[in-house]
Amino acid sequence: MPANTIIKFVPQQEAWIVERMGKFQRVLQPGLAILIPFIDKIQYVQSLKEVALEVPSQSAITSDNVTLDMDGVLYYRVVEPYKASYGVEDAQYAIVQLAQTTMRSEIGQMSLDLCLRERTVLNSHITVSINEAAQAWGIQVLRYEIRDIRPPVNVVNSMNQVVEKDREKRAVILESEGRRQSEINVSEAHKISEVLNSEGEMSKRINLAKGAAEAVNLQAQADAQAIRTISKAITDSPGGKDAVSLHVAERYVDAFGKLAKETNTLILPSNLDNFSQFIAAGMGIYNSLDDQQLAKKVLAAGKAVDKPKVTSGDQ
Repeated sequence: MPANTIIKFVPQQEAWIVERMGKFQRVLQPGLAILIPFIDKIQYVQSLKEVALEVPSQSAITSDNVTLDMDGVLYYRVVEPYKASYGVEDAQYAIVQLAQTTMRSEIGQMSLDLCLRERTVLNSHITVSINEAAQAWGIQVLRYEIRDIRPPVNVVNSMNQVVEKDREKRAVILESEGRRQSEINVSEAHKISEVLNSEGEMSKRINLAKGAAEAVNLQAQADAQAIRTISKAITDSPGGKDAVSLHVAERYVDAFGKLAKETNTLILPSNLDNFSQFIAAGMGIYNSLDDQQLAKKVLAAGKAVDKPKVTSGDQ
């Protein structure tokens, strides 16, 4: 302890407890201090700095009956020098004992897995519990850190086996999920391919049907226009009907002439010996038609002459 030399200089971050004739008199703050010789005595010197205190290793039993060896580090500082001097005999010893008992109490409420996983929560609970008891000593615990947790060897081996089995399980699950996803992707691709092929085939058939319908429609329109044109020519042209009658007679005779060239079977009219009657028969057909019907016959006769097809028969 510093000796009483009347004039003293208190260092920064220190507090000196002065007793006068054996009784607490005052707390000297950093700076200049004047003491009365032989009457005033510097009884305690408290450091106001943060102190790191090692908590020795100890055994604790978890709620699932597993014994753990644990040690830690405690950080505290003196906030009230008077209480730290007169509230407890040995502040550091009291803090260490309180930290050990609090740690055993907190671990007894937790399982092994929770102790290993929730170390931060455990440190916080221990700090709060120590501060509640250390207020009467003028000490504030800033934080408590568990430095090492050592389970028994057999427990460590069991934990390693559990971890290994869990990794194997996850690997099998991931492999099966990958295989399932692969099969799903292949099935989806096949389905999409089939749908696209069917849609393409349907589009092809629709286009062919539309083309055929369009061709029929255009052919019908062409035939109608040809019929209207021929009918108009027959009606509007002077001597048109006579010309058509001559044309029909020529086609009539020419058609019979080509039959002998296309096939061995020859079809002849019954009145061939009377050619005038033969021509009259053709003209009778002509005279029985109106302009529209006549135009259709002329158009059909032109197509038939272009592509004659006779298979068999006689008369």
